[in-house]
Amino acid sequence: MVEDYGAAAASFDASSTEEWLLHAQKLVPAAMSKAKEVKVFPVKWKMIISKLEQIPSRLSDLSSHPCFSKNALCKEQLQSVSKSLEEAIELAELCLKEKYEGKLRMQSDLDALAGKLDLNLKDCSLLIKTGVLGEATLPLMVSGSVQDSDVDFASIKELLARLQIGNLEAKQRALEKLYDVMKEDEKNVLAVLGRSNVAALVQLLTATSPRIREKAATVICILVESGSCENWLVSEGVLPPLIRLVESGSAAGKEKATVSLQRLSMSAETTRAIVGHGAVRPLIEVCQTGDSVSRLQPLVL
Repeated sequence: MVEDYGAAAASFDASSTEEWLLHAQKLVPAAMSKAKEVKVFPVKWKMIISKLEQIPSRLSDLSSHPCFSKNALCKEQLQSVSKSLEEAIELAELCLKEKYEGKLRMQSDLDALAGKLDLNLKDCSLLIKTGVLGEATLPLMVSGSVQDSDVDFASIKELLARLQIGNLEAKQRALEKLYDVMKEDEKNVLAVLGRSNVAALVQLLTATSPRIREKAATVICILVESGSCENWLVSEGVLPPLIRLVESGSAAGKEKATVSLQRLSMSAETTRAIVGHGAVRPLIEVCQTGDSVSRLQPLVL
């Protein structure tokens, strides 16, 4: 029963990464077996089964890394995978008994499960590709104050990796922590910042959460003003989301977006791109309302 798996997971909270790996590996065949027994919603369960079938190879790739047991992200990822597998077992049991609160509700739950499994598969791959597992790091808290002893290259790399891994809430915590770290130690962050990290920040400018968009704009503004990665930002598509923030962002987001555009416009080529993306009208409107006038006038004149 799924209750047994859930109880086992609860007792695993303080377990090692290796124990979480074994736990996830045991859940995979159980989830597969249950899913294949289900007769209702065949299209959705077929899609879920195809994702479940990919999990063993991803777990194998993750566990074969020499730093597997030393990185907090691995344990967190295994916990997330286990939670998704437990949910698959639970939903399969409900479908087998046909004890669910309406077809539409169950279809929605199955779609959500498929999305979680997709995220698990993507994150397992990213953990290897980002290279963050090459650093043997201690767990990095993504809340609380920044202490000098907390910040080193390894933990900064782990924090940057968190911008690409996990759900939106986890990325928001990482983004807020990154902002705190940059206020204290901008030089070290810039020293380890890679193009994939810049791309992740640009993607967060289009997040559904206004808070995340605003904080991403703030961090990007710091990067732009540092003069260290303008080319990466532009090539990763930062201009359109910055312009959208000028048009409809919060007051703080609009301010940071306009400052970033002003700095990026120092390049003639980028200025042409800004104009080409339709930024003239929203920038003029900002000037007319008096927001950031002194910063924006050189850009729109």
